[in-house]
Amino acid sequence: MSTSLMPAAFLGHGSPMNAIERNRYTEAWRAFGASVPRPRAILAVSAHWYVNGLAVTAMPRPRTIHDFYGFPQALFDVQYPAPGLPELAEEVADAVSPDRVGADLDGWGIDHGTWGVLVHAFPEAAIPVVQLSIDARKPLDWHLQLGAKLAALRERGVLIVGSGNVVHNLRAMDRQQPDGGFDWAHRFDDAARELMTARPHEIATLASHRDYKLAVPTDEHFLPLLYIAGLASAAGKPTKALVDGYAYGSLSMTSYTLEAHCPQSTDDAGGAGPLDTSFPPEDANI
Repeated sequence: MSTSLMPAAFLGHGSPMNAIERNRYTEAWRAFGASVPRPRAILAVSAHWYVNGLAVTAMPRPRTIHDFYGFPQALFDVQYPAPGLPELAEEVADAVSPDRVGADLDGWGIDHGTWGVLVHAFPEAAIPVVQLSIDARKPLDWHLQLGAKLAALRERGVLIVGSGNVVHNLRAMDRQQPDGGFDWAHRFDDAARELMTARPHEIATLASHRDYKLAVPTDEHFLPLLYIAGLASAAGKPTKALVDGYAYGSLSMTSYTLEAHCPQSTDDAGGAGPLDTSFPPEDANI
């Protein structure tokens, strides 16, 4: 275990099917996991724990949550048996004070926003994993500031991972574009990249972007990005793009790292192609 300053990352997780596929996005996640010092623990901020409150998992053995439907049985068979780290809940509470965070002893676990990327980044599932909920009641600036407060945990061997998508509009998906993006998705994703790689402290200004309502019709997938932007702001350093791309017109797969030295992914990383085109039914939850 390393006690040096840990890197951080925002990983654009896309469809849950990425958990059981190999493509250039999953190869980039693998490259990131292989490049970082061994963490003491992973603190994950996933789009899929979006509740009216701030909580952190504090159980010794978090369950693997299959919080989706309409997908193949192979995906439901995936288990990610990483241990928890109950004492980290207290450290998180201290870091974010005076904001209050509750300790979740049995309500949640590791959802697919987290295990869907960690099965590639840390496939051995040996590193303790703790999740921090996203408080749906709070404005963008609050999430950015909360991310900055978590910076102290990086000095204690904690790898912080945000998992969501910069652009995430399921209603606008076009199954004829398995690896394409609409013009508005490109514009918004490009604007996010400009800020994340130069002025991450300004990321909340994207709320005034002309394509914000199309790119972010609901904010749960966008908010994990703000936690990594907050960490970058606290460090006084911008992030770097790990991999980018689009899926079904209205999903951005862009990922960012902070102070990680993994090679950037390219279109031919791993020799794999885009996302699986045999997408689940239209009402499938991703």
